[in-house]
Amino acid sequence: MSRPQDDQGVVLTAYTSNTEAVLTAGCREQTEFPGVSRKTGQYNVQRSKGPVAAPGSGSGSGKAPYQRCSSQDSLDEQVMVDYFKEVEIIQRSGDAETQEDVQLKVADEGEQEEAWLMEAGLATLFDESASGGEDSIVLLSTLTRTQAAAVERRVETLKQTLRKRNKPYSVPDVREIFKPSPDSQSKDEAESTERSGSSKLEVEGLGNGAGPDAPGGGADAETDINLEVSFSEQALIYKEGLKVTQPQSEADDRLPDFRVSQDKTGQTKVGDLSAEDMKKVRRLVLIEMSALFDTCGIEVKAHKALRVKVRESGLFGVPLSTLLDQDQRRMPGAKVPLILQRLISHIEEQGLDTEGVLRIPGAATRVKAVCHELEHKFYEGMFPWESLKQHDAASLLKLFIRELPYPLLTVEYFNAFISVLKLPTKKQQLQALNLLVLLLPEPNRDTLKALMEFFQRVIDRKDRNKMTLNNVAVVMAPNIFMCKGFRSKISEQQEFAMAAGTANIVRLLIRYQNLLWTIPKFILNQVRKHNMENQRKMNRDRAVKKLLKKMAYDRERASDKQEKNTECRCVCVQADGGFIRVQAPQFSMVSMAVQLTEDLKASDVLTRFLSQERFGVCYRSLSVKREDLCLYEMGGNIKERCLDEETYIKALLELNPSAEWVIKSVQH
Repeated sequence: MSRPQDDQGVVLTAYTSNTEAVLTAGCREQTEFPGVSRKTGQYNVQRSKGPVAAPGSGSGSGKAPYQRCSSQDSLDEQVMVDYFKEVEIIQRSGDAETQEDVQLKVADEGEQEEAWLMEAGLATLFDESASGGEDSIVLLSTLTRTQAAAVERRVETLKQTLRKRNKPYSVPDVREIFKPSPDSQSKDEAESTERSGSSKLEVEGLGNGAGPDAPGGGADAETDINLEVSFSEQALIYKEGLKVTQPQSEADDRLPDFRVSQDKTGQTKVGDLSAEDMKKVRRLVLIEMSALFDTCGIEVKAHKALRVKVRESGLFGVPLSTLLDQDQRRMPGAKVPLILQRLISHIEEQGLDTEGVLRIPGAATRVKAVCHELEHKFYEGMFPWESLKQHDAASLLKLFIRELPYPLLTVEYFNAFISVLKLPTKKQQLQALNLLVLLLPEPNRDTLKALMEFFQRVIDRKDRNKMTLNNVAVVMAPNIFMCKGFRSKISEQQEFAMAAGTANIVRLLIRYQNLLWTIPKFILNQVRKHNMENQRKMNRDRAVKKLLKKMAYDRERASDKQEKNTECRCVCVQADGGFIRVQAPQFSMVSMAVQLTEDLKASDVLTRFLSQERFGVCYRSLSVKREDLCLYEMGGNIKERCLDEETYIKALLELNPSAEWVIKSVQH
C-alpha cells in the first residue's frame, strides 16, 4: 500500500518535543476539537481568540477545567483536556527521558510491494523460485474483483519499479495472473448477496433507512452490518451508487448501534479456527484491507519492521512474545501477559466505583519503586499486593503498555489504524478496524482484547466512577499510540488532530469490540473454497498416481464408487428425519446419534450430550463445566471450527456436507 508523503507525520510515535507548547496553547486559546473534513478526510483545528481558564483554575470560560463529559457520543473540548493532561503526566513520569530516539522508516518504492506480496502468500508472482506456487494459484482463484484489483495494482507497481531500475525481473503480466476474468470471480459474491435478500442499497445499509440521509436513519438507529459480502465490494457499490469521489463524513459526534444480521451457520470468533485456517484468513484479510482502502482512494504506507535492542527477560519493556514465552513456562496456555492480568484483577478487586479510576495518576516516585519491586518479586509470588494502591496499579498498567518495545498495534499497521478515520462512513471505518484487528499478531490481538474488555467493565460503572466511553478513550489513547522510543516531529495542528483522531479510534475499539474480533463470513467462505480447491488438487494428483499403477478399468470403478458414496452422503444429509453422528472421544464416547431437524442448534447437541449416560454415569456429573464444552465442525471444507451455540446444524451441513461433529472441552 502507498500513502502521500505529507501524511507521514500523522503517525504519533513518541513523546514529541512540542507537546509542552501544545499544552500551553491549549490553556491560552479555546479550541474546537474537530470532526473529519469533508474535503480531505483529515482533521482540522479551528480556533477562536476567546480565552479559557488555565488548568486548575475556575475562571475564564466559567466551566470546570476538568469537567467529566456525560455524553457517550461526542468528544468535546472539556473531555479532550484529559488527553493533554495525560500526555503531561506521561512526560512528568520520567519514563521518556532515557528512551532511545528511533525514527520510523517507510519502505522504498517496490520494496513495500514485495513485502506485501510475500505476506499475502503470493511471493511467486515476482519470484519464480519461491515456494508455494500452487497454493498461490488456489488463493488467487478465491478472490473477489476488488481483491483481485488490489493484487494487480501491487504487481504492476512492482513491475514498473523494477523496469525503472533496469533490473531483470520475472513478474508476470497482470492479465496472465487471473484467468478467467476477475469479473467471473465476483459471481459468488453476487449470489451470496442475492441469497441474503439484499439489494445493492441494502448491502451498505442505505436501503433500510440506515443511511445518513434516510428518514429515521440517524446515528442512533440500529444499522445492519453485512458480513457475507466483501467489505471492499460493499464500498465499491456505495461509491458507484452515490457517485462519491471524496469522503462524505457522517456526524462524528455519535456512534451508531451497529447490528450483525443473524447467520444460521453461526458467527466465527478469533480463536474458533485451526492455526492452518487462520493462516489463510490472515492472507485474505490483508488483501481485503488493501482492497478496501484502494476502493476508497486512500493510500497507506506501511513502515518497515524495526530492529531495536530489547530486554530478554523481566516484566516491563519486554516484547509481548518474549513475555508470553516466559509466562507459559509457568502457566501453559497463557495468552495474555500474567502481569497485565494481575494488574487488571487488582484494580477490579479494589472496586471499579472509584472516581477517576483510570484518570487520576498514582504518585510517580511510588510507581517507579513498585515497578522495580515487581520486577524482582512478581514471579516468586513475594510481591505485597495488599499494599498496592488502586491508582498506582492503574498507572502501572498504562506504563506496561507504553514500555512495550514495539507498539501494541504494531509498527507495520500503525499508519493503517490512523488512516481508518479517513474512510467516508462509520460502517467502513468499523469494517477496516475489524480487518486490522484480525491482522495483528496473536499476542497483540489477545492483549488488546483483554484491555478492551477491562475498559468496558470500567465504563459499565460510569455512574459511580465518572469514566464514560469518551473519558476512558482520551485517557488511554496517549498510552496506546505514544509508543516507547519512537519520535516524530509534528506541528501543533497535527498534534491536536491526532489527539482527537487517536481517541476516536480507541473508543471505536472499545464500543464495537464484540464485532471487531469476529471473522467475516465472506472471508470464511473464501477459506472454505481454498480448502476445497486444495482437496480437488490432491484428489487429482492421487488419481494420476493411480493411473500409473492401475488399469483404466480399475480407475473407472474407483471413480464410480466415489460418486456413489458422495450421492448417498448427500441423500443422508438432506433426508427428512435424518440423523447426525456426534463424537466425544475426549469423554470416552464413541458416537451419539442426534436427529437432524430444521431447528437443531449446536446448543441442543451439547444439552443432549450432557443428558447421556455411559456405564450408568451421566455426563452432566463430569467435572467439566457446560460453558467449557464446544461442538466442533471438522473436516470437509474446513479444518476445525468451534461452533457458536446458535448455529443451525442443518444449515451448516448444506454448506459443508462432509463435516464431522466432535464435542471437546475448551479453555477460555
